[in-house]
Amino acid sequence: MADQNAIFQNCYYVGNNFNAILYGVELVLYFASVSIILSGKDKSNADRRFFLWFSTGLLLMITIYVAVQAVFGQEMWIVHADYAGGSGQYLADNAAVWYQTLGSAASVVLNLMSDGLLLYRCYVVWGDARIIAFPCVLYLGTLALGILTCYISGRPSADFFVGKSAQVALAYSTVVIGLNAIVSALICARILWRARQMRGVLGEDVVRTYTGAVALIVESALPYTLFGIAYVVSLGLDSPTSILFLSIYVMFTCVSPQMIVLRVLMGRAWSREAATRTRTAMRFTVPHTLDDGAGGDSAYTGTTARSGTDADLVNVNLRTFASRAGSSQRDFSDVDKV
Repeated sequence: MADQNAIFQNCYYVGNNFNAILYGVELVLYFASVSIILSGKDKSNADRRFFLWFSTGLLLMITIYVAVQAVFGQEMWIVHADYAGGSGQYLADNAAVWYQTLGSAASVVLNLMSDGLLLYRCYVVWGDARIIAFPCVLYLGTLALGILTCYISGRPSADFFVGKSAQVALAYSTVVIGLNAIVSALICARILWRARQMRGVLGEDVVRTYTGAVALIVESALPYTLFGIAYVVSLGLDSPTSILFLSIYVMFTCVSPQMIVLRVLMGRAWSREAATRTRTAMRFTVPHTLDDGAGGDSAYTGTTARSGTDADLVNVNLRTFASRAGSSQRDFSDVDKV
């Protein structure tokens, strides 16, 4: 049978390498976002200020997490390489060291920030607060369980992956990933449904901007959810590979929302304005009268306007929407509201 500690240590090492790679990705996304914010015409815009502080908060939390993982690895493998009982015993004796608790707290804050943004994006895509009522209840549950996880895993002689700490961590992670999966599914379903409705009205090019594969992956924070599911499954099975999936999952807790922020700043994300215009374009109703050929008029409404002034106005409205969608890909000076 394979040595569980050896597998864990290797996964921890590989996870730290992924941390470094994805941290570099986060830095690129962060500075790209800040560049767009600072180069905009209206630097005092409330949305821009929110994005700046939100992105900076994400970067701060993930920096704490990455540093903690790196320092603990250094202490376990290098500084205390001759520790009695080896690296496995060092992990058991020091898993609750103060800076590991700090790292756990940083990851909980990251989850709260990321899930909060994801909930709001779900509201933006659907345009109905009732849709996120149940996810909001789960969100409050993650807050309580996150605090409990930090408390229990931070007690002396506690171990995040063993005993009661592991049980509470599994409960917390299950609720968090359940929330992620529900919200991601809601966002994907809405985008795909909108794509089906918009394609015949606005054309393939405009539809692709808001409903393409990239939009689905970014808007729904799909990598964040998928790696979270992998982590929960491995943790539930008590697999030593759970530390690897945890590392990647926590990194995407930061990277995925930062991609959403950047997409919004670039004008390619769903916004309240875009959703409103889309609904208007798809639901316009034009009353008109048709001559039935016998001198009588039959009035009806529909989604196809008759020729003449009404049709011209509708076509102008659709062309304006398409033009705005197209121009948003080139002009980053104006930011759509989230």
